[in-house]
Amino acid sequence: MPTVDSPAAGGIAPALRRLYFVRFGFAVVWAALLFTTKADLGPLGVTLVVIYPLFDVAAAVVDARSARDTGSIRALQVNMAISLITAVGLAIASASGVPAVLRVWGAWAIVSGIVQLIVGVVRRRLGGQWPMIISGGISVLAGGSFVMGASATDPQLSNVAGYAVLGGIFFLVSALRLGRATRVS
Repeated sequence: MPTVDSPAAGGIAPALRRLYFVRFGFAVVWAALLFTTKADLGPLGVTLVVIYPLFDVAAAVVDARSARDTGSIRALQVNMAISLITAVGLAIASASGVPAVLRVWGAWAIVSGIVQLIVGVVRRRLGGQWPMIISGGISVLAGGSFVMGASATDPQLSNVAGYAVLGGIFFLVSALRLGRATRVS
């Protein structure tokens, strides 16, 4: 079982744990709201698809503030930029319909999944990062699925809600593992 083995890691693990719990809660609530809209791109649906990457930016900012000494700041900054660009892209794509939204979301899932893999690998000594590494890999695969699904006869945003819940579950598992790692050290 990996443990927290440095003062910097000891400081970041509790902060990451809290952040991961918040990310889990947000993902579940967000997905429930998207399901209630029946994945329609009306005003609420558009707001929801734009808010998700903006929340990712906010979470990366919190993460970066607590992770200054872990060597993962650059990747988090890249993630912030990617998510901001994605929010703008989703707002624009929403005017064109679900297929365009799925293409933008898919591209974001692929790129942010790669970044998540990198951050997880850099932080693996902290403990609790294997779920983040696995989640990053799944994000890359899911992104490809969203891009391909955009060409379906009747593309649906509901898969995006499922993706958010799965990502939230990975954040929950990481939070629980980080709690265990900090108690062991």
